[in-house]
Amino acid sequence: MSTTAIQTATREDQETAPRAPESDRAKAENSLGHKLVAPAIVLMLLVTAFPMLRALYLSLFQYTLTAPEEREFVGLNNYLVALTDQLFWRDTLNTVMIMVITVAVELVIGFAFAMVMHRLIFARGVVRTSILIPYGIITVVSGFAWQFAFSNTNGFVNGWLPFIEENFNWFGEYGSSMIAIMVSEIWKTTPFMSLLLLAGLAQVSEDMLEAAKVDGATWFQRLFKVILPNMKAAIMVAVLFRALDAYRIFDNIYVMTAGANGTESISFLTYRQVIEQFQLGIGSALSVLLFLSVLVVAFLIVKLFRVDLASARQE
Repeated sequence: MSTTAIQTATREDQETAPRAPESDRAKAENSLGHKLVAPAIVLMLLVTAFPMLRALYLSLFQYTLTAPEEREFVGLNNYLVALTDQLFWRDTLNTVMIMVITVAVELVIGFAFAMVMHRLIFARGVVRTSILIPYGIITVVSGFAWQFAFSNTNGFVNGWLPFIEENFNWFGEYGSSMIAIMVSEIWKTTPFMSLLLLAGLAQVSEDMLEAAKVDGATWFQRLFKVILPNMKAAIMVAVLFRALDAYRIFDNIYVMTAGANGTESISFLTYRQVIEQFQLGIGSALSVLLFLSVLVVAFLIVKLFRVDLASARQE
């Protein structure tokens, strides 16, 4: 029998073998974890339950703030209107595209930053603090800064890119506007991604890396066979947090384009319906759809990574 066949058989045996009973340590940690998060969950429910239920209730009405006496029960019609509107699906596509591209780029750059910070010997504190500076800046402020940077009159981006015309207007069309928005998002939140990945790198055993190096493994082999598999849980947490945050993007779009050139997100569409057009019914329906879509995104990410936390703790 070949080595590949033996490895395949061994893997199948491991997958079909009954899982070992949960250890006492794991049970104790799970019990402690539930007790620690219970107060926070109760507080969050008290704070968020009423607005969520109120939004769900209002989404069942045709309700305009300028004419509250004309409120009319329409059932699920607001959801039908939203789901059959081309604008909703266009904004959903924008939101998903921003989320996928920004999180993917941040994952690569953030991992590179995390590797540098993890291997530093001198000035670790200074470097880590410097990298985290963009994340400490208020999103609105960073949005205005990048709007100025991409300006075709007094910005510096056009001058730094030799393949771009000096008077090129980044906010004049859809594609370039989306690039500007995503660049500002990546610059702002990559430090957060690198911080989470740095915590994951700290969990990778140096003995395993040294053993792989002694066995003749190259740097890329150690990266893909040792480092990344042992960081799977940390990568999932980083991707999950950033994906959910990116899916709710609002500030950068509001500051940089105000939704012009078709750059709206779902959050921005909800804002326009409620704040600008005073359509509380359809706006509440959009907020409920946004909440449900966030849950779907979180579910898909968790299923995609399939992280066994007990195995990650080596139990």
